[in-house]
Amino acid sequence: MVVAYDGTDYHGWQIQPGVKTVESVLKEAIEKVVDHPVRLVAAARTDAGVHAVGQVINFRTETKIPPENILKGVNTFLPYDIRVTNCLEVDPTFNARKFAKSKTYVYVILNSKTISPFFFRYTWHVPYQLDVGFMNTLAGYLVGRKDFSTFKKKGELYRKTEREIIRARVKRRGEFVYFIFEGTGFMRYMVRNIVGTLFLGGTKKITEEDFIKILESGDRDMAGPTAPARGLFLKKISYDGYTLVPRNQIFTSL
Repeated sequence: MVVAYDGTDYHGWQIQPGVKTVESVLKEAIEKVVDHPVRLVAAARTDAGVHAVGQVINFRTETKIPPENILKGVNTFLPYDIRVTNCLEVDPTFNARKFAKSKTYVYVILNSKTISPFFFRYTWHVPYQLDVGFMNTLAGYLVGRKDFSTFKKKGELYRKTEREIIRARVKRRGEFVYFIFEGTGFMRYMVRNIVGTLFLGGTKKITEEDFIKILESGDRDMAGPTAPARGLFLKKISYDGYTLVPRNQIFTSL
């Protein structure tokens, strides 16, 4: 399944006791349709308040219901802020997390003097001018396989902090500034911490040399603030041999 959701009212993707999560709500809806317990495998675990356009999940079922009818049935049991946008049968060996070749995230800043109430849930509002060209220059230093421990969540331990970024770009379209990151994997808060550091460049608080030193330092305290969760979207998960494309896609040209 390809799943889209507004993460505003959820404590992230993963099931947690005592709180509402996207996984718990989706799991309950699927089980009502297939009429048996399921275990969901997700390509990514988004944090509280983070949205998704193209989250990919898989589960096993013995049901004879066609995928298109599963899609329709599950959506009837889901709240308005979660939708299954594609559903298909795959090889039994498929694993949404392990088979993922890359993940693409988009972060959105609304760079305007005032903000419409209709954009507040989905953007970080910055009312003063940003140097988008300079932020795009800085983003270029992120591409490649590097140690990104500078941008992990402070205090969180990882066996390895090396990740590969395939694409990192910053674009302006009108009053919207888009940060696009494609990589083989991301640590928790990594994208939001990168955006917060690029933001320092966009406001002329750090130089190109400063950014390089921050990236190479491995010191979270040297980097910028953590950008608000509401501006972050999981755009797409890419696979070899599987075309798992969300319908009604947004950010198609980024």
